[in-house]
Order: sequence, then C-alpha cells, then structure tokens
Amino acid sequence: MLRDISPQQHQLEMVTLEQLVPQNHLVRKIDTTIDFEFIRAEVADLYCKDNGRPAIDPVMLFKIMLLGYLFGVPSERRLMQEIEVNVAYRWFLRLSLTDKVPDASTLSQNRIRRFNGTDVFQRVFDRIVEQAIAKRLIGGRVLYTDSTHLKASANKNKSINKLVAASTSAYVDQLNAAIEEERKAAGKKPLAPKDDSVCELSEIKASTTDPDSGFMTREGKPQGFFYLDHRTVDGRHGLITDTHVTPGNQHDSQPYIARLDRQLQRFQLEPVAVGLDAGYNTAMLCHLIKARQIEPVMGYRRPNKGKDLLRKSAFDYDKDSDCYRCPQGELLQYSTTNRAGYREYKSDRNKCKDCPIRSRCTKSENHTKVLTRHVFETAKEAANETRLSSWGKKIYKRRKETVERSFADAKQHHGHRYARFRGLEKVQMQCLLAGAAQNIKKMALLLAA
Repeated sequence: MLRDISPQQHQLEMVTLEQLVPQNHLVRKIDTTIDFEFIRAEVADLYCKDNGRPAIDPVMLFKIMLLGYLFGVPSERRLMQEIEVNVAYRWFLRLSLTDKVPDASTLSQNRIRRFNGTDVFQRVFDRIVEQAIAKRLIGGRVLYTDSTHLKASANKNKSINKLVAASTSAYVDQLNAAIEEERKAAGKKPLAPKDDSVCELSEIKASTTDPDSGFMTREGKPQGFFYLDHRTVDGRHGLITDTHVTPGNQHDSQPYIARLDRQLQRFQLEPVAVGLDAGYNTAMLCHLIKARQIEPVMGYRRPNKGKDLLRKSAFDYDKDSDCYRCPQGELLQYSTTNRAGYREYKSDRNKCKDCPIRSRCTKSENHTKVLTRHVFETAKEAANETRLSSWGKKIYKRRKETVERSFADAKQHHGHRYARFRGLEKVQMQCLLAGAAQNIKKMALLLAA
C-alpha cells in the first residue's frame, strides 16, 4: 500500500495480439462465421493493377466501415481513433499493435472517387444475404416489410416552396389496363387519353441543405426533412433481405412491389405470405401480391369518414347483381368506372329525396348517394379475411418480433436514427452498410451459440 508505483507503461512484455482479444468477443464470432474474401472480386473492376499509389486492402477497408455500424460509431474520425487503441478491432482488421491505422480521409475519398455511382454496397449486402441463405438462417417463407424514418442532416426551417411535376403511381400502367377492361365489359367507351403535353404541378417544401430529402408530415411522427428506410426481413430469424431508401414524403406502398420482385429474382425466394402494416393496405397492392401467388397479411386501416355520415360498411354489396343495398333497402346501381380506378354506384335521387336518414347518409345537393368500389376491391376483401383468420393473426403477430425489432435494434445500437450523409445515394449506402452489419452480427450470434 505504501510502495512506490512502478512505471508499468514502459515495461517490455512478450505477448501476442491473439492473447489480448477475449475468446467471446463479437469480432471473433464474426471472423469465424463470415467470409469477407468475396469483397476482392466485387471491387476488382474499381482498382487499377499497374498504375497509381498502392491501395489499402479492400477487405480491410470494408471491414473498417462495417465496424463503425456494428458498434454504433457515427464519426469516421472517431472510428479511426478507436481502431488505434482497440486491440480487438486491430485483430479483426489483421493489423499488428504497431501498424499504422489508415487516415479517416481514406474512407471518404474512396466513397467520393472510387465507389461513387456504383452499386458496390448493394452487391456486398447481397453477398452477405446469400451467405445467410447458404447457412439456412433465411427461410424466405414469410417476409415482413415496413419503413422507418431517418432524420436528414437538414434544418426544417431552411427550405423553399417549389413547384414540381406531380408524381404518378408506380402502378399506373396496371391500373389503366384494369380500368379499360372494366369499362369494356360494362359497355362503356374508353376514357380519353390524358394530354401528355399538360403537366400537372404540385407545390412541395424542399430543403436548401439536402434537396434529396423529403418533408414528412405523418400522424404520430415528427415533422421535418427525413429519409425513409424501407426494410424487408425474413420471418425465421429476422435477417434483413432488402433495404431501400426514398425521400420522407413518399408513400410506403410505392416502391414495395419493385423491391419484392427484386428479392424473388435475386435470391430465388418463394414466400407463401408477406406481413405488412395498415399503410400498405391498398386494393392495388393486395391484387399485385396475390398475382404473385403470395398471400398478403395486412393490418386494419380505419376508414376516414365524418361522425355523422353512414360508413360504407352499412351498405351491403351483392356480388351476383353487382350493386349495393342501403340500410333502407334501396339499391345503388353501377354507373361507371372513373379514371382513378373506382367503380361508381349511384342511388335513385327520387327515392333518396324523402328518405328519413338522408341527412346522415349524404350531403349531396342532388340527393344522390354515390359509393365507390375499387376495380381490385375483391383482392383487398380477401386479404382482410386472411387477416382475421387464426393463421393470419399468427403471421401478423410476428411483425413486432421481426421487422419492428430490427428497426429498434438499428436505432438503439447502430446509429440509425439520423442520416450520416446528405444525398439519396449516400443515405442508401448508409442503410446498406447498417443492414449488412446487423445481418453479420445476428449470423455470428446465431451460429456461435
């Protein structure tokens, strides 16, 4: 207790790096589980073999980036400082205790000069998914998809209002074909084609700091400039099979089918069902999912109606006669199919004029009640029946244990609350690396158990 403290820092010891890394450390489990050598082939075309300065090993370069997401280090400069003193990180990167750690600018310059405009991060993510499939950690029988918001690096008060071309639905071609078929079957004339020379404009709020971000205004969500990470996870262990970034003002349903098709083709998955929340519950999406021989299991979407008006559920639809019957027993007959893809059913104005519940039924000045039914409403009704079945309830219940848990883990441990970069392409890179890091971590923990 009274002895002088000896200068332990300057004593020489015979020790190896292998001895300094605990046997149960996460990097050891990852090293024995994941094969990173595929990275060399994926980036070979981006390097010059006989010109320029010697490049940093691409496997080590990607390992460095993945370490930042694995351990939630948001700053690349701080990450390099951590590697400088962390023996486990050095062991994982195959650096000795005296090897010089690359400068932080190495990461940024490779992103700007070498990887910019390429799909290398998507290919690296895909190869990790393929390894998970090969190890039977991804079954592909049920896929769960949802989106979460990432706060853009942009002040919501630094914005401008500008006019842009109104966005069209990703499924407009399928819808127009269905409308034409419906009108033809009903003996109606085809709708006049839209004049392409007339461009519809809409006013949006755009950030002057990060123009690629979108101004998000959703009920129960923060308001401001955000990006959306649309993520799909497998129902077996919650491993991520796809991640796609859009501006924060885009609807969840728009990129869904394209991303689903990509997974089916890229990984040869054969899901029997997909689990989605109420935001995806549209007639068009239900139809397109069922057309792929997949059962949609979706959350319930409450109808938006005034308190004093009768809801559509108060009217009974007769499939055989293709008409609706109101609570007073009167029929609403088919009238036409509009450009939005809805079949219109109208009541007899003479019978509605003296109806005792007309004030609760319609506010129409011509005393006509109009109900609409989407051309793909049958698929949506079938999806609602599936949701209410015992099998559907079991499938939907797993959402909170898979995709919602994946997002929670990403935000809590992998820095997924904020966009680290500006620009859609760079945020896409962030989400791909974060998704790959989560998959690597989960694969290591599952196989090392």
